[in-house]
Amino acid sequence: MGKTDVASMDLAELQVFFDTLGEPKFRAKQLFEWLHQKQVDTFAKMTNLPQKLREKLEEEATIGGVQMVEKLVSRVDGTRKYLFALENGSVIESVLMQYDYGNTVCVSTQAGCRMGCQFCASTLDGVERSLTAGEMLAQVYTIQKDLGQRISGVVLMGSGEPLDNYDAVLRFIRLLNDANGQNMGQRHMTLSTCGLIAQIYRLAKEQLQITLAVSLHAPNDEIRRQIMPVARANPMEELLQACVDYAAQTKRRITYEYAMMHGINDSDDCARELAKRLRHTLCHVNLIPMNPVKERAYTKSSDQRVQRFAHLLQQDGVETTIRRRLGSDIDAACGQLRRRYMQK
Repeated sequence: MGKTDVASMDLAELQVFFDTLGEPKFRAKQLFEWLHQKQVDTFAKMTNLPQKLREKLEEEATIGGVQMVEKLVSRVDGTRKYLFALENGSVIESVLMQYDYGNTVCVSTQAGCRMGCQFCASTLDGVERSLTAGEMLAQVYTIQKDLGQRISGVVLMGSGEPLDNYDAVLRFIRLLNDANGQNMGQRHMTLSTCGLIAQIYRLAKEQLQITLAVSLHAPNDEIRRQIMPVARANPMEELLQACVDYAAQTKRRITYEYAMMHGINDSDDCARELAKRLRHTLCHVNLIPMNPVKERAYTKSSDQRVQRFAHLLQQDGVETTIRRRLGSDIDAACGQLRRRYMQK
């Protein structure tokens, strides 16, 4: 049998685990605080645990961490991109984005992605495996230690489809939110999905206070199916209804992400059609100037076209912003650094 992944366990589960080891339950809280408050990555550093217990934990348990392989720092805006290795040799990316209001980490939930979006580098080689909650947490904790400053927010927008790794992602959110650990408010967390309808309904029942971001990227099924294979099994009408129902249940506004692609989805007609679908719903549109991926044929829309698109949406009553591009000089878009490393 493999070792127990204690970094992915909540306090109640750790208490059960310590009971099986013949140890008192209060040791579980000590371990939890070492992992999620002090964020140590070896049992040897847990100095208030008896030496024999630390040796037992070395034999019976593991802390599923990440190992930094490479770090790039943008000279333009200070954005940091990290390449991390997992225990099985897979590599993932994480990005630190610094804003006036705090530090946010973009977390990967899978090594690679199987959703197949035609404009994204993460999907080029498919998915290797899903990450554990501990491996997702390790991205945040490692970057926090490297930066020397508190991480105040996370976006689940790195490699992978978070709702394709549902249980581990939910565990990650709850562990990050735990008052005995990092104690990060759920309203500082954003989960981005390409639109898995059944999982959106499931997520609504969790009654989380996170922000749900849906990668829409098109005003209709015809365009969406060309660029996002997932749209074939998740029609737009049903997806948008799921989002309306999600907002009604959680009282949380939906963010629709829309990567602007020249000649594909950026026309005035596209803007008007999108506005017609979204007006009178609790939502916000985030227009994304697309980062070019050399293996993909799509090119980004001009700044003027993005501005015009935003104007048409706003004119029709749809709240819209244009995402500021970060890390443009370090390939900060999902999957680019990982792919370059894998091709070496």
